Amino acid sequence: MIGDADMLAIIVGLAIGIGLPMQTSINSRLRRAIGSPYLASLISFAIGTLFLLVMTWLMRHSLLFSWSLFTSQPWWLWIGGILGVIYLTGNILLFPKLGSVQTVIMPVLGQILAGLLIDNFGWFSSPQKPLSLTRVLGAVLVLLGVLGVVALDGWLERRHDRLDAAPKTNSGELWLWRAFGVLAGMLSAVQTAINGHLGQVLHSAVAAALVSFLVGTLGLVLVVLALRPKWQLTAQKRATAPWWMWLGGIVGALFVLGNAFLVPQIGTGLAVVIVLVGLMIGSLLIDQFGWLESQRNPLTLAQLLGLIVMIAGVALIRLF
Repeated sequence: MIGDADMLAIIVGLAIGIGLPMQTSINSRLRRAIGSPYLASLISFAIGTLFLLVMTWLMRHSLLFSWSLFTSQPWWLWIGGILGVIYLTGNILLFPKLGSVQTVIMPVLGQILAGLLIDNFGWFSSPQKPLSLTRVLGAVLVLLGVLGVVALDGWLERRHDRLDAAPKTNSGELWLWRAFGVLAGMLSAVQTAINGHLGQVLHSAVAAALVSFLVGTLGLVLVVLALRPKWQLTAQKRATAPWWMWLGGIVGALFVLGNAFLVPQIGTGLAVVIVLVGLMIGSLLIDQFGWLESQRNPLTLAQLLGLIVMIAGVALIRLF
């Protein structure tokens, strides 16, 4: 039986998951205007940090934390933002090496695997939920559902071709990039668990999201200083740019905030897969209606079936 608290958690998870591909589309538009993915990510993180600063001030009436928090808590509690930057940058690096499908699938595999392990062992002070055959089966269904949503139509069209038309890369290097994709996904799940515990320690999911975003912003500042990408936002580009291209950081902040709220309620593994379902729903909505200057790609039967399989997987993980 699903209680009110569980229903709220499911709604929050789906909502922030739906927002994630919208953030990706928004940040992609910002990147086209600015000319650098790293500068676009930094601007997005900085705007998200400012948004969370305001929210934290309104809710806590203070932006200060007790020094004892830094001395009494484990070191890993403060690295969630860095893990988020690694995941974000990793996806940028993976796409030209693996192609679109594997760039989605490999991190998702890592997220699901790490989520189940974190739940089973109670790592990062997450609520412990022992691994069972039904939870594993549910995770497999979620992964198969993701595969159905992002790849089945293309595979059926090619039939005898490889699953993903990735750029030509030698076999050994290709497997290294795949392993990196899985690792990046695992780090994303670890970030979710860490931020969930940080929210409990600070007694505020908003404050936890702020810390994560602030650390991530500082990490991106170092990346930008090291790479020195060129700013390409001209006056002409600024005049034709949509106003919403600056909102990606706020959507991202709400995503991290939602995860910090979810983990103490339902555990890392279930939080990860519910958000993944929302992510797929959001992606399909953007494709179906052509939101945010995206090309319209109507929903197909294979994608709908993939989504249903994902929901069945979530039900197995939640109910058993």
